[in-house]
This record gives sequence, C-alpha cells and structure tokens, in this order.
Amino acid sequence: MLPIDAAAHSSRWRRRHPVDKAVLGLGLTLLAISLPPWPGAALVLLSALVVLLGPAGVPGRRLWRAYRVPLGFCVTGAVTLLVQVGGPGGFVSLAADGPVRAGELLLRTSAASLGVLLFAFTTPMSDLLPRLVRAGVPAPVVDVALVTYRMSFLLLDSMRRIREAQAARLGHTGRAAEWRSLAGLGATAFVRAFDRATRLQAGLAGRGYDGTLRVLVPEARVSLRFTAASCALLATLAALTFVLERPLT
Repeated sequence: MLPIDAAAHSSRWRRRHPVDKAVLGLGLTLLAISLPPWPGAALVLLSALVVLLGPAGVPGRRLWRAYRVPLGFCVTGAVTLLVQVGGPGGFVSLAADGPVRAGELLLRTSAASLGVLLFAFTTPMSDLLPRLVRAGVPAPVVDVALVTYRMSFLLLDSMRRIREAQAARLGHTGRAAEWRSLAGLGATAFVRAFDRATRLQAGLAGRGYDGTLRVLVPEARVSLRFTAASCALLATLAALTFVLERPLT
C-alpha cells in the first residue's frame, strides 16, 4: 500500500462522505487557480496546511514526503519563467517580469496541489470509486479502475519482493549487475502481471461474473454542517482576497 493511501485509510475523516471532503479539498484547488495569486493563492495554501495538519490529522513528515514531488514540478515550471529566449538581450536572457510571474505561478500551483492532497489524504480510492456509479459514471469504467487500482498494488509488491531477492543474491553489487537485475525485474514483473490477470479472470468467471463488480461500500452520509463550514471557509477566503488584494511587486 502506498503511504498516501495508508494515510487515507487511517485519517480522522475516513468515515466522512467523499462529497464532504471534495467540497473542501477541490474547492480550495479551484480557489487557488481562479483567485489572484496574491493574496488569494497564499491564503489558500496557508488554509490547506492548517486543515491538513490540524483537523485532518495528517502527520507533517508524511505530508512533506507526498508534497515534495508535485512541489518539485511547481518549482521547475516557475523557474522557466525567469528567462526568455530571443530578444534584444540575446538568445537567452532574464525576463523583465520573470520573478513576478514565477512567484505567481509557484503560489498558484503549490496551493492547488495542497488542495488535491487534502482530498487524497482523507479519501481512500476504495471509498470513492464505487460511489462514482451513483454519480453517473458507467459501471464498466469504474470496474476497470477498481481492478487497475488493485493490480497496481500487487505489481508493486511483486517488484519489491523481486528486488529483495536480487539484493540477497548480490544483484546490485556493480553497474553491470544493476543493469542485469533491472532487465530481470522488468521481465519477471511483466510475466507475473499477465499471470495474475489470467488468474483474476478465471476467478471472476468461476464466481459468475456478469459484468459488474459488487463491493461493500462503508455507510456514510453527507454532513450538511461540514459542507456548510467548508463553503463558509471558501467564501471567507474569497472575500479576504478581494479585500487584501495588492499587486505582487
């Protein structure tokens, strides 16, 4: 199980309906990309951090481990705005408004990423996917997503075991050994993935599979109080943004 998925299963908000958490997490994401970067995105980023580390109860170290990957993409995208290609300054030169644009982009993307992580850290996929059928998503699409989600963990577990076996046989002692082990890992994982898929198909057929996977979904109701509080927070952030808005210079 991936760390973020394990955190979602042990979250304080695990028993809340996904709609409650979608209103808050995805609402923060929408505000981050629609409000002015300063102070809108900054307020969203701060609010998302407070909610994640406070009411949601996400450990700071686990949040950082998940956040540093999208944050790296955010920083990489922002750095490219610091320079321009062509113009009177030469083939590559510093952009006149590069720092301002880079800061705005970094604020937007980093805040939006935290909004998505808020939803991901509190909502397991096993709770979300079965409910998509009720929302109008075709059942076969949801079934494929469920099977893919399950198979991905089995594949990762197989790869971990293969790497441990290779390390025990001194398969990582040199560069040549690393390449041989990597080739063997790819080939073995490929064969095992097809073998597991074949066994899964045979197992479903033996249980009378009729085109729909039926799984137990934890009972949960949409909390009007929680949703109202989330909407109030989003409205407050939007109002504060327009009151405190200043140009980022």
